[in-house]
Amino acid sequence: MKSILVSTCVAGLALASCGAAEAKGCIKGAVVGGVAGHLAGHGKLGAAAGCAIGHHEANKAEASKSDQVNQQQNQK
Repeated sequence: MKSILVSTCVAGLALASCGAAEAKGCIKGAVVGGVAGHLAGHGKLGAAAGCAIGHHEANKAEASKSDQVNQQQNQK
């Protein structure tokens, strides 16, 4: 059981250290969701859900950041 968890963490870190991924937040979310899902007995489902949630949160943060930049530029 520990070897699966360690393997998942090592794989996640290896993928995260690669270049920028197109699906922002997906890898980090998939690792977290996979570990949580594994503990609940549904590792693949947890990884898929984690990827979707991580991607959604990354898009939301990027939109918020661009809104702040636009507001700053409009104030000048």
